[in-house]
Parts: sequence; C-alpha cells; structure tokens
Amino acid sequence: MCGIVGIAGNQPVAERLVDALKRLEYRGYDSAGVATLVDGKLERCRAEGKLFNLEKKLSEEPLPGTLGIAHTRWATHGVPNETNAHPHFVDGVAVVHNGIIENFSELRDELTAEGAVFTTQTDTEVVAQLLARFRREGMDAKAAMLAMLNRITGAYALVVMFADDADHLYAGRFGPPLAIGYGRGEMFLGSDAIALSPFTNDISYLMDGDFAVIDRQGAEVTDYAGKPVKRQRQISQASAFVVDKGNHRHFMEKEIYEQPEVISHALSHYVDLADHRVKTSDNVIDFKALRGLAISACGTAYLAGLTAKYWFERYARLPVEIDVASEFRYREMPLSTDQAAFFISQSGETADTLASLRYCREAGLKIGAIVNVRESSIAREADAIFPIMAGPEIGVASTKAFTCQLAVLASLAVAAGKARGLIDEANEKTMVRHLAEMPRIMSAVLNRIQPQIEGLSRELSKFKDVLYLGRGTSYPLALEGALKLKEISYIHAEGYAAGELKHGPIALIDENMPVIVIAPHDRFFEKTVSNMQEVAARGGRIIFITDEKGAAASKLDTMATIVLPTVDEIIAPMVFSLPVQLLAYHTAVFMGTDVDQPRNLAKSVTVE
Repeated sequence: MCGIVGIAGNQPVAERLVDALKRLEYRGYDSAGVATLVDGKLERCRAEGKLFNLEKKLSEEPLPGTLGIAHTRWATHGVPNETNAHPHFVDGVAVVHNGIIENFSELRDELTAEGAVFTTQTDTEVVAQLLARFRREGMDAKAAMLAMLNRITGAYALVVMFADDADHLYAGRFGPPLAIGYGRGEMFLGSDAIALSPFTNDISYLMDGDFAVIDRQGAEVTDYAGKPVKRQRQISQASAFVVDKGNHRHFMEKEIYEQPEVISHALSHYVDLADHRVKTSDNVIDFKALRGLAISACGTAYLAGLTAKYWFERYARLPVEIDVASEFRYREMPLSTDQAAFFISQSGETADTLASLRYCREAGLKIGAIVNVRESSIAREADAIFPIMAGPEIGVASTKAFTCQLAVLASLAVAAGKARGLIDEANEKTMVRHLAEMPRIMSAVLNRIQPQIEGLSRELSKFKDVLYLGRGTSYPLALEGALKLKEISYIHAEGYAAGELKHGPIALIDENMPVIVIAPHDRFFEKTVSNMQEVAARGGRIIFITDEKGAAASKLDTMATIVLPTVDEIIAPMVFSLPVQLLAYHTAVFMGTDVDQPRNLAKSVTVE
C-alpha cells in the first residue's frame, strides 16, 4: 500500500516528511519522493528503492520550503523507477496518489489529443494533466480540484500542491484512507494516524467523496459539489511503533474497509491496468502444459481455493483437485509431474499446508505459493511465489487477506485461460476491466450497505443458529459466511450448497432459523430462488444478499434484502464477501465478543 504525507508548516518540512514516510514503511513500497514549494516554484527529490536512497539524495541537495508533500509508491501503472515515482509535476501542479484511476486511459487519450505530453507510465499523471488544463482555462485551484474529482473514477486518495498557492494543500478521497492532522500553526495530511503521530494526535478522517483544503490554521471539508461537511476530530492513540485502528473500533473493521486499497495493489502485480491485459509471468509454472492443478489450504484460505476451482475449470478448462491441507496429504492422492500444486496461506507458516506442499514436492510437482509473507516457509519452499499484498492483517478472522487471495487467484485463472487458448484478446481485456473496477465498486458497497447491515446484525444476534446457502462461487462464500459468524460471534452457523437443502438441512428450518441466501443474478439465480421458496414455505426467515437484477426478479418476502450492484461473475465473490464480513462483524459487536481475538483461535496455526 502506498503512503501519503503532506505538511503545511511553519518550518522546513522535507526532513519531517521523510520521517513520517518511515512510519509508513510497513505498508510496502518500491520508490519514494518529496516535493516542496520554494519561492513560488515546485521542487522535488525522488528515488527508486528504499527511503535511505531518498535520504542520501536529500542530504546532497536539500529541499527548503515550509509547504510539502511526500509519497511512498507501490507500482500499479508503470515500472518502479524514479520517473514513475511520485510526486508528479505538470505545469505548476504537484500530485501524490494512492489507488487506481480507472478511466485514466480514456482521459489520457483525451488529453493527448489536446496536445498534452505524458512523461510517465502512471495513471496518476492524468490527474496532474487534468488539473493543469483546468488552471490554463482560468479556474482557481479549488475549482480545478472539484472539476478534476468529478472527472475521475476509481479508488484513490490524492494530495495536491500548486506552485502559485503558498498556503494550501488540497486533498480528495474515495477508497484509500486519508487523515487530517491538527497542529499549532501548522496542519498535516497522512495515509493514517501513524504517519502523523510525530506531529499531532488530534486528527479527523476524510470519508469517501470528501474534498479538503488545508492551510496552516485549519481545514475546510466539502463534498465534490462544494457543499460543506463536518468530520469529527478525535485523539489518536497511534504511535510510531503500533499499527493503529484509525477511526475504527476494531482491527477487523479497519481491515474490512482497507480492502479496496489493498486489492488495487494486489491486482497491479498481476494485470496491466493500462492495457487491460494479464501480465506475462516469468514463473516456472506453465499453465499451457498442465494436465491438472491441485490446491490445498486451511480455513478461509481453503475457501479461497475452492472459489478458484470454479474459475480455473470454467475459464481455463483445467481440472482442479482441492482439499483441506489436514486431509490432503493423508489421502494418498495420485499425482503426476504434468500437474502443478498451489498452496494458499496468509502467514505462509500453516503447518498442515506446509506438510502438504512437501508431499507434492516429493511427487515432483511444480509448487506455487499464494502467501502474504514472501519470506515465509511456504514461500521459500515454492517454485513460484504469488504474493497477495494485503499488508499486515491483525484481526484473527481473515478479511482483506481472503479477498486479496481471491483477486490473485482470479487473475491467475484469467492468465491460465489465455495461456491455454480459451480466452481471446477481447475477452481478456473485458475480464481485466472488470477486475480493475473492483476497488471502486467495493468502496461504494461498503459505504452503502453499512447502516442496513448494522441494524440487521442487531436482529441476527438474537438467534442461536444460522444457515447460509449459495450456488456456484456463492457456495464457498456461504461456507465463509458461516465460518466468520461462528468464529467471532460464537453463533452456530452452517454453509450449504443451495441444491443440498432438500438433502438434510431443510429439516432444521422454522421461524427460529434465519437463512442467509447469497444469490447474484447469475446462471444459477433461478434455481437458488426455488430453494428460497422452499425455505419461505416452511416459515424460514430469509436474509437475501443479491444484486439489483436479482432484487427486481425476486418477489419473495424476506427478513431483509441486501442489494449490491450488478457485477460480472469474475468479481462477484469479492464484492459479495463484503456483506458477509460485515454481518459477522456487527453481530459479534452486538454480542460483546472479542472481535479481533476470538476465543481459542490463533492468527497462524503452526502446529498440526
């Protein structure tokens, strides 16, 4: 995850900006840069690699100035080099940016046709070019910012500095976090409270759709129409050495809301967001030559693998064997060297998964590791590492690691389909576009459904048993929903394939059994609705999680209907995971359980 810092100060800011960036190193980055305003001129220093490279350059050529912005970049569009490092400059405009500008290709073509010359490979440059154009047209800085924010789409946090404005920094947020820090005669902006902790603990968090202007005395926050909004100031408990909850009650809640940002970074590693192509891999696993794929994992990671089974078999026609790791290696499954094996683990240290990897290694299979920790045991023993780039996940119940696993596996399934000749160029571009839209859609969903889910969870907390149903990729999501609910709320919950309803679980259904049905309007929708009718006929209380098409097509009375945007099947599991996670989280909050550290559970299971 990239990091942003901005200071409107009363003393030189360059060293302080770098110091703040150091507190964001845990987020991961591949280049860094600082810009300040000096006598009406923008000056900057950028460097590839770690912050000590930037510090060395600054020691040789110091940057004066009391107004400045800084950034650590994790490459999305364009290779990680100094040219693509932030801040970006265009005609007196300086920009730092986290996230993805989805419509940057269209904007770049539009601006190029007008004569703009692009000097980087990044999506961020379109923001600077747009702002420069609006300023040339006579807009002041504030008007230009609002015009720009109403032109771009995606998930982003932006901080901007103008050469002709020595007093203000400008910021916009939709998706990645951004906080305002209040000091004495100076003000700050940062990706989180940790970055701001050396300067102030008096902060407020911008919400999606917020536009902020700060000077040395305070901040003005509006929506994108320029209408003022209020954001509560609070005292942060963050320190330079502790990952902070921000304005969230629990780490789990924070990590749920981080998903749009971290998924954008995960996707950038596997797909070209500029040309809408999957990236050519240097890894040793040749999908074209494979006869089959074996997948193994534990817990939530296993359910990510189960979802991927549907993708690999549908899009790449690649048969998949999958089992939980504690069973996988004892099955004595016949294996051959024309198969590959994928092992999924957030920590990369899961004992059963590691043992299954070694079983496949002895059989001569090529090994792929889908992990969050590149230095972990599973990663070290694999032939190919597929990092999920979720960042630190503190809550024991996995949320952002799960959806990042899904995003990586979806990207790999598209790559496999392309390699095996089943996905042509047009379909590849369409599928990658859908993946690229996902961070923006997830941000919008989180903002829209939270109030409804919080109210519904209060009702759900009164029940002792809950049933989840789904078909296709919604079946693993039903299993994940049940797992999350029992993990953190201690309510008994079970997930079933909806078609199995009549083969047993229907006997449990009465007015005391809520049934949560996950049913986007896909190929399986009509059959799932038939199962819902069977539940309704027996007095079951249905919580229906569907999309706009599904809500319009179903006429059943429900306890609640949670309506999500209609999305393509390739991204539906990630989008539909959000209400499932929030239901479990808010129910546990109402139950008064220890959400981040539920009883008897550990984050990493390193024994069998």
